[in-house]
This record gives sequence, C-alpha cells and structure tokens, in this order.
Amino acid sequence: MKYKKLSLNYLIATTLFLGATSVFAVSATMDKMKSTGAITMGVRESSIPMSYTIGDSRFDGYHVEVCRMILADVKDKLSMSTLRINYQPVTSQNRVPLVQNGTVDIECGTTTNNTARAKDVGFANTLYVEEVRIAVKANSGITSIAQLAGKKVATTTGTTSVQLLRKHEKANGVNFDEVFGKDHADSFLLLESGRADAFVMDGSILAGNIANSKNPKDYKIVGEVLATEPIAIMVPKNDPEFKAAVNAAIAKIVANGNMPKLWNKWFLAPIPPKNIVVGLELSPATKNAWANLNDKPAEDYNKK
Repeated sequence: MKYKKLSLNYLIATTLFLGATSVFAVSATMDKMKSTGAITMGVRESSIPMSYTIGDSRFDGYHVEVCRMILADVKDKLSMSTLRINYQPVTSQNRVPLVQNGTVDIECGTTTNNTARAKDVGFANTLYVEEVRIAVKANSGITSIAQLAGKKVATTTGTTSVQLLRKHEKANGVNFDEVFGKDHADSFLLLESGRADAFVMDGSILAGNIANSKNPKDYKIVGEVLATEPIAIMVPKNDPEFKAAVNAAIAKIVANGNMPKLWNKWFLAPIPPKNIVVGLELSPATKNAWANLNDKPAEDYNKK
C-alpha cells in the first residue's frame, strides 16, 4: 500500500516537472542556473542538525543534503555538466526577504510553512514535521508550561515559538518574560548562562543544541507539545516551474527510499564536526509526510 502511494506521488510530481520542462524559459531560477552555472542556497549557521556550519564557510545538515540532491536532479534535467552552489547564511529575520528579492534561490534551513509566509514565498513539499517544545536545565524542576509563571523564556528573534506558547490552552494565566537570542545558538546561550529559565523552539533545534553543549546531561526537553509544524524548503513564489522541478526531485528521493537513510545519518548517528548524536527518533508525522507528499501549511496541521 505504501509503495502505491509513493509511486503515485512520484508520477504526479514527475508529470508536473515534465510539464515544466517545456516552459523553462519562464522559470527565472532555472534560466539563472543555466546562464550562470550557479545557484545560491540559503543556509543556517546553528540549526543543528537541519542546517549548520561545520567551519571554514562550509555547511551541512539534513535539509542541506536534501537540497544538494534536489539541485543535482534539476542540474541533470537541464543537461548541465556542473552546477556551483553558493552558500548564503540567513537568519530568522532575513530569510523570507532574501528569497523574495532573489538573493537566495532556494532556502534550506528550518522554516515553517505557514499561510502568512506563503503570501511572500513558495514552499516545496514537506520532508520534516517539527514539534515545538520547551528546553530547561535538568535541575530546574520545570516540567510543564504552568511552571513557567514568572520565569524568563528565551526564543530566537523572528521565530513564532513563543507566540505558540502564549496561544497554548495550558498557558492561560501563565505570565512570563520573553528574552531574545539573535540566532538559535545565542538563544541556547541565554539558557546555558542562566539569563533564561527556558528555551522554546523546534524540538530538533533544542535536541541539537543540547547535544552540542558542554554537558548535555544538564538539559532536558519537557512539557507539552506546543505545536506541530511542517518545516519546508523555500523557493521563490513567482517561479512555480522551479517549485515543480524541486517537488519532482523530492518525489524521486522519497521513491528511491533515501529518506530513512538521511534520517538515520543526521538524527541518529554521529554528525560533524564534533561527532555528536542528536538522538531524535523519526516521528509518525514526518513518516506520514514522506508517504503523502504535500505542501500544506502549519494551520492545516493544527486544526482541531
């Protein structure tokens, strides 16, 4: 049954791509790839293990590797012999504007697909479904949202995590102070240094920062799941042909059975540069996203 679903996804996406190949001229991104021999990939510096720097201006991670595989497929379809990938670090604040203004051609970080952002950019089919959680120091005694009353809660500027916390039904009457980190590493440092009592963010980012800390056993992820969100690759909104090509490549990666291998590589095995193990098991939500490829926004995931 699963094989049939995957095959159908592949056939649909391939059909879309074949349609796109006849109108390459209207794809600004693919025209740019052919004329310059290069493409610019937006990446994050500290979103372990999704997208992060490994030093010397090099980047890697689950979403980065997926994007490299996608671009290799598009390169082949365009009959290009080589394609140079330029890596452009982005932040939570500038990632959408940089895709909008064409500085970044494809963003491979940790961006939630939601209806507000979809007004400005396009999103490829989801390959990772995130759970927003709370990280605290293991000896803090905090185990739930209710215990955040009167505490300082860190999040990263430009993200939606604390908004989700405030909207959670169990946060009614819970007042806390919000403190901001300029990026995820900075937000974790607020927790690590005691300037924040909790850090609210995507579970994978919390797990990655904890695994990368000096003493991972000093921290834990606690409390209720605040929201379930599709994390997706961003593409220019005004280039549906490029999005179709990206989705065709995604369907091929899924159909070839590569997704479980990528998950094991980035979430369950030692990763560079420090050989840390994030230790995040594959969730049923992400597994379902692979089996039923779609670009539904976060709002569709959290309907009650």
